[in-house]
Amino acid sequence: MRNALEPEWEARFEPRSYGFRPGRGCHDAIVAIHETAKGDRCRRLWVADCDLSKAFDKIDHSALLARLGSFPARDQICGWLKAGVIEKRRYAPTEEGTPQGGVISPLLLNIALHGMEQAAGVRYHKNGTTAPDSPVLIRYADDFAAFCHSRQQAEEVIARLTMWLAPRGLSINDDKTQIVHLSQGFDFLGFNIRRYQTWRGGKLLTKPSKDAVRKIKRRLTAEIRALRGASSAVIIGRLNPVIRGWAAYYRIGVSKQTFTTLDYHLWQRLWWWARRSHPKKPRRWVAARHFGKFHPARNDRWVFGDAASGAFLHRFAWTKIERHVLVKGAASPDDPALTQYWADRRRKTRPPLSDGTRHLLKHQRGRCPACGGYLLHAGTGPDSPSQWEQWFHAIRAAITRQVITSQAHGHARDQTRLIHAHCARRHPAVPHPAHDTSAGTHAP
Repeated sequence: MRNALEPEWEARFEPRSYGFRPGRGCHDAIVAIHETAKGDRCRRLWVADCDLSKAFDKIDHSALLARLGSFPARDQICGWLKAGVIEKRRYAPTEEGTPQGGVISPLLLNIALHGMEQAAGVRYHKNGTTAPDSPVLIRYADDFAAFCHSRQQAEEVIARLTMWLAPRGLSINDDKTQIVHLSQGFDFLGFNIRRYQTWRGGKLLTKPSKDAVRKIKRRLTAEIRALRGASSAVIIGRLNPVIRGWAAYYRIGVSKQTFTTLDYHLWQRLWWWARRSHPKKPRRWVAARHFGKFHPARNDRWVFGDAASGAFLHRFAWTKIERHVLVKGAASPDDPALTQYWADRRRKTRPPLSDGTRHLLKHQRGRCPACGGYLLHAGTGPDSPSQWEQWFHAIRAAITRQVITSQAHGHARDQTRLIHAHCARRHPAVPHPAHDTSAGTHAP
């Protein structure tokens, strides 16, 4: 049902809607905010930072079904919405809202909220640019930020949207709604967006929010405390996906200083763990056992690692800052005219992996040398720190490195290749990829 509805509505959806849509995500919303509010000539300095109250639970069924019009399976969707919920052997009717976690629920939410930009007074020229006196509304699912020229205009936008949302069964959450000047800054999707005064004028910086930094510090501390009696290899396996996932999500902002701060916090917690693990040993012995030059490409003797396996703990600061390229206007992956645009966009996306791993992926054209299948899934990428963490868990479980011996000019040479973990178990000896004709022509 979603596959039937989505292409139709993707052709209609507003250009600055980024939540739960193919080819778009949190990073696009953050970059759209940056493009709107950056520069000395920015005039939209007031922001209405809003959140809808229980959006999934309060959508009016009649208004939503009216939006679907003459869709052939409209009655079936109505049946899903009215089916009710059974929890702990108790039946609860569903007179409003959509089931959270349902495959089609995010799409239904976007359909219900379609037209929000127009309701807020946003006007576009024929070339796709926003009218100079118009506000700009950027929405991710049920969170949105309206950039306005004055506080009065921001209040008018909230009043308009309140009236527009009421027939749909929705309302703005007053507790989470605020009107702020960009010089004060505001948090959106885990980032803090704030305009700082400089001698040249104003400079907009997008950083990880203080709340997000506090949460990751608490998480790291709790994980290390819980693993007080574990080995260093267990700590590395548990923390690496957390560290790399969080850094991958925030790598698009001004995050280098935050990464360094988190690395120092992590080092303090690891040193506490190492000292508690060996209370009767001197400091030099503890340092020599758990810290050293474990990273082969870095001349750093304070990398936390496991001498037996050679594994080491990733650092936040090792993740490079990479600016995200904003998706073009109302571009949809279902538009046949934009097939090349989306292919180029996917090919230019650099996964947050090490330079060596990326080099191997490029050399192998993204394919497994044993089965010829893609090593990385080419679908929609992660869209939050937790999803990035899951992504790294999946990569670690699905892909491994394998050293193979090849013959070149009469001499045997060892080469490292990336291979599916299940392929490595079935094929302990992998043929040299130069003779593999199943490789594709595009990287994932």
